[in-house]
Amino acid sequence: MGVDMSESGTAETSERADRARRPLRCGEPTVYEYPTEDGVTLRLTRFQGGRKGPVILSPGFGTSALAYTIDTTETNYPEYLYESGYDVWVLDYRASPALASGSTQFTLDEIARYDYPATVEKVRAETGADDVQIMAHCVGSLTMLMSLSLGLPHVRSAVASQLTLHPRAGALNELRAGVYAANVMDALGIDTLTTEIDDDASWWERLYDKALAIYPSGDEPCDRPFCRRVMFMYGEVYDHDRLNEATHDHIEEAFGVANITTLTQITRILREDHAVSADGEHSYVADASRMTTPIAFIHGEHNRLFLPEGSRLTYEWLRESSDPALYTRHVIPDYSHMDCFIGKDAARDVYPLVTAQLDKHN
Repeated sequence: MGVDMSESGTAETSERADRARRPLRCGEPTVYEYPTEDGVTLRLTRFQGGRKGPVILSPGFGTSALAYTIDTTETNYPEYLYESGYDVWVLDYRASPALASGSTQFTLDEIARYDYPATVEKVRAETGADDVQIMAHCVGSLTMLMSLSLGLPHVRSAVASQLTLHPRAGALNELRAGVYAANVMDALGIDTLTTEIDDDASWWERLYDKALAIYPSGDEPCDRPFCRRVMFMYGEVYDHDRLNEATHDHIEEAFGVANITTLTQITRILREDHAVSADGEHSYVADASRMTTPIAFIHGEHNRLFLPEGSRLTYEWLRESSDPALYTRHVIPDYSHMDCFIGKDAARDVYPLVTAQLDKHN
């Protein structure tokens, strides 16, 4: 069963769909749907800028392409890249709540093994480019690195944001991993969680929200039900003081359903202290010989969801195994996790740094 699976026709969903939006400064997008080798349909949204591209933007778990394209900031990252001359491709991989696959059960291994190869090949086929660049965030970053470790070809350079092959979680997420929270929910028959709020909530959903009202709220308490749900499902995804009011009011548009199978694998990885397959049989840090793609690691200084120590460990592991000049690492002062891309001042404080890493290998 799923927890709080809202119907698409709720009043809130309609209100979100109908709200006034500013036009994005990156032209009309072209949308491509395409299959993976295992038969899952993915989506790419292309904003065809200048001749620097193509660059694929991959979001976090349980979020859609809107995590990048949301219009509530003065400049979002696709706009910044477009204006910097890049051919921008925003990815909805199988974990996206905008896709039918988002509410199914799957592992991080499937994203790494199937979604990234299919996506790279689709972009190459449409553009004629020999290779691509990838900027991936959170679970998008983790699975990109897993895919590279499996030998993902035709990637000229990559930027890995916040989550790497040696994750270290903040206290709240470590607690959930330690008590096998996802495994417990799986045993109870709960197969999905969602951030969606149904105006006509069932008794279970009302009980769920009442329970979350007393759930530990981290360093930044917020009474908003959506923020409480994000805290329960993931942890401290953003620093509130880094968001403008419009983003805080509408960021739920980028979120949605998340499946327990993937959450269970994430907790297993946290317990193991490095990326492993869902069955625990394969370690993604056993061999770094395939990971000779130039990679820039970026991490928010105040990230309490996944601590900066995690990217430092992966960075140092790679430098010990390959040419150290291939890898760089940057800790972003005063930022946390998702606010590196949706923060009100991210275009000033973060985007230039991230784009400079892409420019190095353009």
